[in-house]
Amino acid sequence: MSRTPLDTVEHAAATPDVELPWAELGLKKDEYERVVEILGRRPTGAELAMYSVMWSEHCSYKSSKVHLRQFGEKAPESDAMLVGIGENAGVVDVGQGYAVTFKVESHNHPSYVEPYQGAATGVGGIVRDIIAMGARPVAVVDPLRFGAADHPDTKRVLPGVVAGIGGYGNCLGLPNIGGEVVFDACYQGNPLVNAGAIGVMRHEDIHLAKASGAGNKVILYGARTGGDGIGGASILASETFDDAKPSKRPAVQVGDPFQEKLLIECTLEAFAEKLVVGIQDLGAAGLSCATSELASNGSGGMRVTLDDVPLRDSTLSPEEILMSESQERMCAVVEPEKVDRFLEICEKWDVIATVIGEVTDGDRLEIYWHGGKIVDVDPRTVAHEGPVYERPYARPEWQDALQADDANKLPRPQSAEELRAQVLKLVASPNQASKKWITQQYDHFVQGNTVLAMPEDSGMIRVDEETGLGVALATDGNGRYAKLDPYAGAQLALAEAYRNVATTGAKPLAVSDCLNFGSPEDPAVMWQFAEAVRGLADGCLQLGTPVTGGNVSLYNQTGEAAIHPTPVVAVLGVIDDVARRTPVAFQEEGQLLYLLGDTREEFGGSAWSQVVHDHLGGLPPKVDLERERLLAEILISASRDGMIDSAHDLSDGGLVQAVVESALLSGKGARLVVPDGLDAFTFLLSESAGRAIVAVPRSEEVRFTDMCGARGLPATRVGVVDGDTVEVQGEFALPLAELREAHEATIPALLA
Repeated sequence: MSRTPLDTVEHAAATPDVELPWAELGLKKDEYERVVEILGRRPTGAELAMYSVMWSEHCSYKSSKVHLRQFGEKAPESDAMLVGIGENAGVVDVGQGYAVTFKVESHNHPSYVEPYQGAATGVGGIVRDIIAMGARPVAVVDPLRFGAADHPDTKRVLPGVVAGIGGYGNCLGLPNIGGEVVFDACYQGNPLVNAGAIGVMRHEDIHLAKASGAGNKVILYGARTGGDGIGGASILASETFDDAKPSKRPAVQVGDPFQEKLLIECTLEAFAEKLVVGIQDLGAAGLSCATSELASNGSGGMRVTLDDVPLRDSTLSPEEILMSESQERMCAVVEPEKVDRFLEICEKWDVIATVIGEVTDGDRLEIYWHGGKIVDVDPRTVAHEGPVYERPYARPEWQDALQADDANKLPRPQSAEELRAQVLKLVASPNQASKKWITQQYDHFVQGNTVLAMPEDSGMIRVDEETGLGVALATDGNGRYAKLDPYAGAQLALAEAYRNVATTGAKPLAVSDCLNFGSPEDPAVMWQFAEAVRGLADGCLQLGTPVTGGNVSLYNQTGEAAIHPTPVVAVLGVIDDVARRTPVAFQEEGQLLYLLGDTREEFGGSAWSQVVHDHLGGLPPKVDLERERLLAEILISASRDGMIDSAHDLSDGGLVQAVVESALLSGKGARLVVPDGLDAFTFLLSESAGRAIVAVPRSEEVRFTDMCGARGLPATRVGVVDGDTVEVQGEFALPLAELREAHEATIPALLA
């Protein structure tokens, strides 16, 4: 593709009829014509490379922008919000002068092509987003979705993804504190590998991606630029997937976590000495993104000499250098008198650093190669003024029939023995079974500040050793619910993550999201997306938790088969003292079990309907966000005041799944009594939202029930922590040993 050194801006203006491979680079004909209109001439090969990656779906959000605006238009007022949508990651105030930055992103398509490197570089990319805000990364999370658990390709993809996440995160010394693993045939050719990270800083240390100050130097530092990852996430994530063609493999980035660790320390030392004016990590779209975004967000232009970029492969063309998504690279803007010190710090950490350009007092991004100007653009047109599509969307014709196929009418167990067998089958099913085989490959406690980690309801990290200040993070999403009703499904994902944070005793503050959907060119998929965004924006407004940023992943589709709409929601919360957190495991025998919230016959999209009947239909559980808010307030108050010793939210698998998990974690059983007005089946397996089960010390029962009564939250005593079985009186008993074998054997057997 390269035309160097001949295809300069001057040459392009003089040769308007030269054919360029715009379609091969993912541009539509009208998009290419728009580039020509913007420039007033045909683009050079280098300019075409920049526009193609920056105008890709992954980088420009061209199909989703019109809907994502709701997150700003409906944003609740929040005293905690310090940096919102539009930067590398959102930042919130957590008190005591501390700020926390967090974000979730996707690396779905690369992880299907090359599971280990796709997942590893997903972790690396999200961590660099956190560093770029000025924060020290303190933890990662990994919400994952794979195809059917017993499908042969799952054995290829899952171990590689898990090894990539564990290998990269463990080498960085970052604890993995949460996430999910879900299996469903809809993800067969399109696994979802979402990665999240949290970073901590002082308020005064926040940094933004902007290049200001004429004469300031632009420094590229980190790894050398190679041929791996050319058009990686930007191109791979902007088309539907048919198979892992060998031609796609070079597009997957290759990660080096040890280089990234040096990059982290080097960057934080430069921040500490206040050497950096602006900074941008090199992720999707590489140098094309870093230069155009820094320039467009700043007060001037930028001049870059591409010959100065350190290369791993000397044969790379300028287009390839601009498109490469090689990992472990960052771009900093530094005042001239501070450049020597910046380079000294880089040398100390054995990080390659090169001045590749400077900020100008103009408004153009100019890039030179071999003495010729190969790029001369308004950087805003590259970074921020790409296409905006109002894709047609329509409620699919099959939606009514799907919702009419009511899961509440499926055959139910006719005896206590049949109910027992179904409970055991549920506990052993891939989605409800223990994920220990996966999570034990991650280091949860490195750095010594992990307070809670999987399988807790949310991960929790101590921020300040002296005061005990901490933050919690939970990620949740249920594609089955969202398939039945995308609006409600997105709100249920938000409600569950919000509830999971509150269950540990932390107050929910803010949201990040990763919105995973099929092709935006399908009106049914676009309707799902529009409804999910509307549901999430409305829900965040009602709960008072602003969206700080996130990610959209489209084209998760093989042929005509799209994944279930899968909005994954991350909720960050703050807790004044991590010593008062509430764990999932039962703590002492004799404590009383209280069910908080209302239980109804709600089985649409439920684990029971999937595991026992292989069925998806009906309506998902009803959402009551005011009840979620009340439940959260009760859980937080009870945790702070020592009224409960353990708590677990009720979601997939219902009450019995939660009780089994708490019992197995503690080695202490439970005796349950079916409350009046409910049958045993509904009591155990309903997935009604807005519920939790808590263990209350007998000495706190009156105080706790009085609080619930005064606030109007239903609290029903349903059992006691006792013995070595999970017993439902009058129905059945399941010894913990039998439950443990069923719960823990499934995943290792599938992946053996």
